[in-house]
Amino acid sequence: MDDLIRLSVKKVSLEYPGGTRSLWDIDLEVRRGEFIGILGANGSGKTTLLKVMDGLLKDREGSVRLDGKEIRELSPKEIYRKVGLIFQNSDEQLFAPTVFEDVAFGPINMGFSGEEVAARVTQALREVEMEGYGKRSIHHLSFGEKKRICLAGLLAMGQEILLLDEPTDGLDPMGEYKMMNLLMRLNGEKRITIVMATHRVDLVPLFLDRLYILSRGRMVREGSPEKVFTTPDEMEELRLRLPQIAELIYRLKHDDRLPFDKIPLTIGEAREEIIRLVK
Repeated sequence: MDDLIRLSVKKVSLEYPGGTRSLWDIDLEVRRGEFIGILGANGSGKTTLLKVMDGLLKDREGSVRLDGKEIRELSPKEIYRKVGLIFQNSDEQLFAPTVFEDVAFGPINMGFSGEEVAARVTQALREVEMEGYGKRSIHHLSFGEKKRICLAGLLAMGQEILLLDEPTDGLDPMGEYKMMNLLMRLNGEKRITIVMATHRVDLVPLFLDRLYILSRGRMVREGSPEKVFTTPDEMEELRLRLPQIAELIYRLKHDDRLPFDKIPLTIGEAREEIIRLVK
């Protein structure tokens, strides 16, 4: 990560037709190479914010800048060469009969030659560990495989910023773990900037260095997991909870008076604290 700001959201508010306001005065910055989270309960405005950041929703107040340029002034092709959004439901994004045709759709529409398209599709499938699936029917893919193909479609276009709406939703624990490790690898090795909207609080301290909490359309907190996660009561007011291991240690510390120095957010941190107490 460096200090170059790729996406900047300033004083953004959005009201849907009919008077329903979804976002209120949102400020957010995404730096190059960063992996950040937007944490919030269902209905908090996460999906709307991602669509604003992707340029899909333009009828809003405030500014959204991509590499310093107001996104409303950029053409769709200028936007999609750099940033792409993966929807929560993969079936809303996949439409071609086969994996190859679906992943190739973006590069074809960007004007690449047939040879370049094939090379990009092959490389993208390799990066999401789906090499050899090109001829597979989309309808015969598992839920997790569909999510990977959506991701490959963005990588094939060379997009450097990925906006992900609940990328682990609907996955079993192993699928969730594999997806998060894939995203970590793309972020670490490929230097792809990632913004992930999620309500899965247990994922946050394991994978994300910085996050924003969105509650009822308002950005209420920002910082590291240690800074953002506070007491169970305060998290409940935001319609969230502490990570499960943090909830346990909090109760042991405050209800049972065990002398923990801090509230750990991961199993590894909790293990260190427990060993310290035992010794």
